[in-house]
Amino acid sequence: MLNNIPIVTKNILIINILVYVVMMVGINMGHEMLPFYLSTHYFNVPTFEPYQVVTHMFTHSATDIFHIVFNMLLLVMFGSHLERIWGAKRYFIFYFACGIGALVLYNSIGVVQIYQLKQALIADGYNMDVVNEYIWGGNVRQLPILSANSQELFNEYSAMVFSSMAGASGAVFGLLAAFAVLFPNTELMLLFPPIPIKAKYLIGGYIVYEMYKSFSAPTDNIAHLAHVGGAIVGIVFVLYWRRTDRRNFY
Repeated sequence: MLNNIPIVTKNILIINILVYVVMMVGINMGHEMLPFYLSTHYFNVPTFEPYQVVTHMFTHSATDIFHIVFNMLLLVMFGSHLERIWGAKRYFIFYFACGIGALVLYNSIGVVQIYQLKQALIADGYNMDVVNEYIWGGNVRQLPILSANSQELFNEYSAMVFSSMAGASGAVFGLLAAFAVLFPNTELMLLFPPIPIKAKYLIGGYIVYEMYKSFSAPTDNIAHLAHVGGAIVGIVFVLYWRRTDRRNFY
């Protein structure tokens, strides 16, 4: 089966599986924080590291195997088809652009929220270096509660410091969006119920649903905004390529 998968898609698939296996072995050996460090965090918190821009795209939930299974299934189904059309180089650029675009959109709102929380804490008299050290369990004195609202602000900031995002979903949504733009009338067969539905309706509806969930369910532990970001980048790339490269139908 692997021999029938194009080279870039195959390598992405293998890396995702290897990272998942290494992560599970590490957890079983007592390195429970490994998924935390491989995931990505908001750009303006002390837990963010530049390497996470890449590693988060190959890291999946250790407690939900369906997370990686679903993403890899979509990667092989849609990624293989697009790679055969575009070639390895263009497909490689597209995939990682969608993944990074998903990260940027996911981070954009969170970065603003964290900045506002920091300013509010500073206004209440907190030193952010002390706050960050306290959050990590450093040897600092108990933080004073300087206003009735400051404890709530601190709790919210602490939660966002430890918030993380992981998975190939952002890049995969870029693949889905690209397929829907290029092949809108291709019929895809649903499993439940087993009926055919055109790509533009199925994938388009899925993206609209993710946009809705981005605002209606912001605390359900799913980065819906990242899914939307990946889809937006995918659509923009395809429309741009189709406009500038008239030699090909895409």
